[in-house]
Amino acid sequence: MQVTEVFYSIQGEGRRMGVPTTFVRSTGCHLRCTWCDAAYAFYGGEKRSLDDLMAQVAANPSKEVCFTGGEPLLQKDAWDFVTRLLGEGYTVLIETSGNISFARANQYPPEQRARLCISMDVKCPGSGMADKNDLSLLKDLRAPDQLKFVIADRADFDFAAKVVREHGPFPCPVYFNPVGGTDAKAITEWLLAEKQPLDVHAGVQMHKLIWGDVPGR
Repeated sequence: MQVTEVFYSIQGEGRRMGVPTTFVRSTGCHLRCTWCDAAYAFYGGEKRSLDDLMAQVAANPSKEVCFTGGEPLLQKDAWDFVTRLLGEGYTVLIETSGNISFARANQYPPEQRARLCISMDVKCPGSGMADKNDLSLLKDLRAPDQLKFVIADRADFDFAAKVVREHGPFPCPVYFNPVGGTDAKAITEWLLAEKQPLDVHAGVQMHKLIWGDVPGR
């Protein structure tokens, strides 16, 4: 598997925010979001065996793993890696864009599926990639998962709200995260002003509040 970095930090967003986690960042992405904070993972990286990756994950004390990118599901060994992690008792979060099927996740036994979180990122217009979304994938979300929208402005908020209203309710939490992760005030005020409440969370990126926009954190 082509990997840009493996590091130990806290999960900065979503339902596992604040939990010590080993991050495995794969190399390569088929999208080019305008606000991407991991563009350094588009190219390069190092070819790593699954045995090598498993050993590096095991060297950290946490049983939480975030498989991210780039786009991790582009890796041909992605599901083999996830299967091995789940088989050894890890809880796994896969950060994936909203246009690659993750239906394979629902083939795991219930005990393992409960430890697998698909974090599906629906692209808003501000990303420049909204035309790449495949909203048919929303049907594959399950209770352990999360749905995320990265929001740059009011147009993005309105787009995300429309998706939630037209395709929800969802079996998992929904997060509206601000671009940059440092100021959720506008999103919070927009949510509070909604006449028909949205069943979503105003999110932040905790790791950026602590360390700033630093690779490996």
